[in-house]
Amino acid sequence: MKIHYINILLFALPLNILVRNQRNHRKSILSTTKSELTKTHRTLCECELYAPSKYENDPEMKEVMENFDRQTSERFRKYDERIQDKRKQFKEQCEKDIQKIILKDKIEKQLSQQFSKLQTNIETNDIPTCICEKSVAEKVEKTCLKCGEILGTVVPELGLIGGTVIYASAQSAAVKVGVSKAIELMKDIYFLGQVPFFDLVAKITPSNFNDKMSLIGIVHDASYTVCETTNAQDTLVFCLSKYSIGRRNPSMFLSVTANQAKDAAEAAGEAATGTFSEMTSVGAIFSDALVISAIVVVIIAVIILIIYLILRYRRKKKMKKKLQYIKLLEE
Repeated sequence: MKIHYINILLFALPLNILVRNQRNHRKSILSTTKSELTKTHRTLCECELYAPSKYENDPEMKEVMENFDRQTSERFRKYDERIQDKRKQFKEQCEKDIQKIILKDKIEKQLSQQFSKLQTNIETNDIPTCICEKSVAEKVEKTCLKCGEILGTVVPELGLIGGTVIYASAQSAAVKVGVSKAIELMKDIYFLGQVPFFDLVAKITPSNFNDKMSLIGIVHDASYTVCETTNAQDTLVFCLSKYSIGRRNPSMFLSVTANQAKDAAEAAGEAATGTFSEMTSVGAIFSDALVISAIVVVIIAVIILIIYLILRYRRKKKMKKKLQYIKLLEE
């Protein structure tokens, strides 16, 4: 038995040594750890060459840092501008939506109030069968349009007629003044107006009152027909003057009377021209009743046209508002 106990103890001792050696081996394998620690952040370098005091003074590093700062600030600035624009757009859109909602609510309230006032018990006999009457503004607009069309065609014709009438009346008055002036001066030629057998007024007409040769011919005709063919040589001053001047110089009487006839023609022409220019001046034209009436008609036409344009503008504005309300209701 002692031998068995000794064998058992001797066997247990190396077994225990073997077990302990295996545990130590496993423990040495499992407990092996890395001596280097894993860093969770990035560092530039830990040596003295790249210390902050070194690379901050480096011009290349400064340039890189400045470029980085500039690009970063530029991106932030663009981002801020874009954000502001979007905020502005969103704000405007929100304001528009709010205004639309307010306007829609207002229109719905007005329509509900108007519909509530309407009677629901409408019969077929109550429905009107006549055509709806137009508003007063539309009637006035159409009336003004018709008046404008009529006056637009009548007023130019009236102005043309008025100008023609003024010109004709001025010309007629100038001719009358010229004829009367010529007769007056011709009567003073050696009392030619007192000759009983010679109708001086009938000889001077509107066509020859300012013609020198015609008036000279009238004087020579009077000297021949009255003084040569009648027995009034001794009683008429015209004939006595002819014979008394003709005794000294036969052609002197004809030259003197011719000069006087020329003066009469020139004076008659000047009188006619002065009268015509006076009647066709601005003051004379605007003092004429026909011209004043034409101006009044033109002013009335312009006023009617202005009223028509105002009413048309108001009607278009109302129609535009109605279309806007209809669009809002449809939305």
